[in-house]
Amino acid sequence: MTNTQVTHVQIDNYGPWTVTPEPRREVDLQTLQSRLYADLCQLVGNRGGYVFFSRFDNMIAVTNGLDEADHQLVQESVGNRYPVTMSLSVATGTTPAEALGTATEQLQAAGSAQDKTRREILRGRTIDAEFRTDEDLQIAHFDVVDATGKYTDQLNEFDTFIQIEQGYAELMRYMREAYDSLSFFVGGDNVIAVCSEMDAADYRDAVDHVSDAVDVELQVGVGRGAVAQDAGMAAKHALEECRATGAEVHVGWSRTNDSQVG
Repeated sequence: MTNTQVTHVQIDNYGPWTVTPEPRREVDLQTLQSRLYADLCQLVGNRGGYVFFSRFDNMIAVTNGLDEADHQLVQESVGNRYPVTMSLSVATGTTPAEALGTATEQLQAAGSAQDKTRREILRGRTIDAEFRTDEDLQIAHFDVVDATGKYTDQLNEFDTFIQIEQGYAELMRYMREAYDSLSFFVGGDNVIAVCSEMDAADYRDAVDHVSDAVDVELQVGVGRGAVAQDAGMAAKHALEECRATGAEVHVGWSRTNDSQVG
């Protein structure tokens, strides 16, 4: 069983702010969003977590290992450096989707995303240290098989982007519906998924589904850990095994070094 801690990050009153007192230049908004995302990646990443940009005004963080004080420090740092504030809601669950659902409900209960009076909300609870284990997180790192040879070196960039995005979109949907897992595009041809309790057969099922649905061939490495970065690095090493052996799936547990290959 996994024990995922998820933080829903939401910029306060962002929509109205972007057009007050008049519409702001898109280049400035894109710059603010990208810088905020980069800073959050560093602030959370320095504590072992991952941040995914989602829609940029909303972001999703995997925060196993971060306590309430860590969240307060992240929130304070952003408030001191940006013209916008952000609210945080943290929750845990036996699946990532369950944890995110609870976190989002807590944030919605605190007020609308466009509520002028809602500022820097911090709600929820983190996993106490005595209840954390090296098995809490399961993270999968997917990539497209030979994306360079099939797409990058053959098609124009936009058509390549369409192919990669089709694979990501179908994987994202299927992993959410079939396995209560959350998948995020992280650039290039890479997708990182924060997963429920899945085995090699489940990952093979997901890879086969994407291939059948949109004709995009994937391979995936899987790792576990107490924090996202530990599980993610184990997944990266497992993915390298796929590339070396040609396997579609390699599940390498960081704690025991046991593995499943498919």
